[in-house]
Amino acid sequence: MKWIHIACGILALAAGFTALFATKGSPLHRRSGTVFFAVMLVMSSTGAVLAWLKPDRGSVVAGLLTFYLVSTAWLTVKRPVDRTRGVTAALMLLAMGLAAFGFAYGIEATQSANGRVDGIPAPPLFLFGAAALLAAAMDARLLWAGRIEGAHRLARHLWRMTYAMWIATTSAFLGEAKFFPMPIRKSGLLALPVLLVTGMLLFWLVRVYWKRRRVALPRTGEALADG
Repeated sequence: MKWIHIACGILALAAGFTALFATKGSPLHRRSGTVFFAVMLVMSSTGAVLAWLKPDRGSVVAGLLTFYLVSTAWLTVKRPVDRTRGVTAALMLLAMGLAAFGFAYGIEATQSANGRVDGIPAPPLFLFGAAALLAAAMDARLLWAGRIEGAHRLARHLWRMTYAMWIATTSAFLGEAKFFPMPIRKSGLLALPVLLVTGMLLFWLVRVYWKRRRVALPRTGEALADG
């Protein structure tokens, strides 16, 4: 299982970076995105199992959160809301549980002698909990509305896929830094992929909403003129 996890992790990073930089909606983006989705499900689920066996409770939360984010991101662009209510509701409950565990482990870390839970400090645990809670709240809003369209649909897909990519990248380059040569570790280069994914996440969200705003403004002007 460990080697399956590692192999899928390498494929996920390659496919993920390809999808990030490919033109959105292009054949390359669709193909690399499909590969990313498939291998991330395997990588995150096997990672959660391996973490549970250690035990490494924080990594269990991270693995299941990644599985949840990729699943809901894929459903957003592949299935209408009315056909996935049951699955979305179940995944929302999973996210709520992950939020509870993330915050609980974060509090436990702040109260421990070394400030960690199974080797993980409090800040990432609180971050996982906050991300899971935010995502669950958005799921509840989606289920209430019964539909999602346009920029909101694209933004939901992008931030969930990219945040899952951020978790995988952080785990690979910072969480497993000990496997890299010492000169590379001391150079600070291992942080660059993480910063790159963070930048791409912000870039695409700003671009999606800015484009939506530019489209909406002329329509508003036309409506005022007609009035």
